[in-house]
Amino acid sequence: MKMTSLKKVFYPSDFLGEEEAAFEHALKLALAARGELSLMHVDAHDEEFDWSLFPSVRVVLERWGVLPPGSHHSDVTAAGLELAKVHRRAPGVADAIHDHIASNLPDLVVLSTHQRSGLGRWLHRALAEPIARTAPAPTLFVPRRIQGFVNPRTGEARLVNILIPVDREPHPQPAIDAAAMVARTLGVKDLHFIFLHAGPESNVPAFTVPPEPGWTSEVETWEGDPVDHILASAEANEADLIVMAKRGQRTVLDALRGSTTERVVRGTRCPVLVVPVADHRG
Repeated sequence: MKMTSLKKVFYPSDFLGEEEAAFEHALKLALAARGELSLMHVDAHDEEFDWSLFPSVRVVLERWGVLPPGSHHSDVTAAGLELAKVHRRAPGVADAIHDHIASNLPDLVVLSTHQRSGLGRWLHRALAEPIARTAPAPTLFVPRRIQGFVNPRTGEARLVNILIPVDREPHPQPAIDAAAMVARTLGVKDLHFIFLHAGPESNVPAFTVPPEPGWTSEVETWEGDPVDHILASAEANEADLIVMAKRGQRTVLDALRGSTTERVVRGTRCPVLVVPVADHRG
């Protein structure tokens, strides 16, 4: 799916706390796009859900200086943001979220992730990875307990360095275009792309770098484990965002260990934008 806009941002939550950063990223992107933010909670119980458990959009916008203190619901719309709240009662959280994505076709899904690994990952039945694995929309993973590229106090977005692994399959152009869309939506003027390729520079696939004034790029090559290098390069380059093209799991080993993308999500210290790429094979 090619990301052509950020007008519809979808944020499902389990309301277990420590999700403020993911919520703030979803809110910031929808607000910057002057679009719609859909908030969703799923549970298997019949009692009425208390939306006061969810972080308040107005409280955050007041903190950021977008709305004045004591604002009203109508002020949110006046600020250019449409807000939708969805509560689903269903036995399967992932299935309910998948159904919502399929029927509403958001431009971006934002998910908070625990970054569990090993036995803890299986025991806690992580939901973020399975949802993103089959979602047709780009998915932004925001690890819990990190700030990310949105300042929680001011709402200012800081995108200086974006890391994008590139290979022939899947082709990186959709990921590059999605990264550019996010940066343009946030009004980023100075931006540096680091393109990572496993193998000699002569084998780097052809791709188009966004020609925005003030945007620069470089190509970095390496030999070895891709996950280790992506994470090490992200830390060394102080990446604010990693963007990866993804075409699902392809092997039994991937199913057991997780795809390269999922393993990066579990180990990163910054948000990761996963962009699905259509399979053009016959």
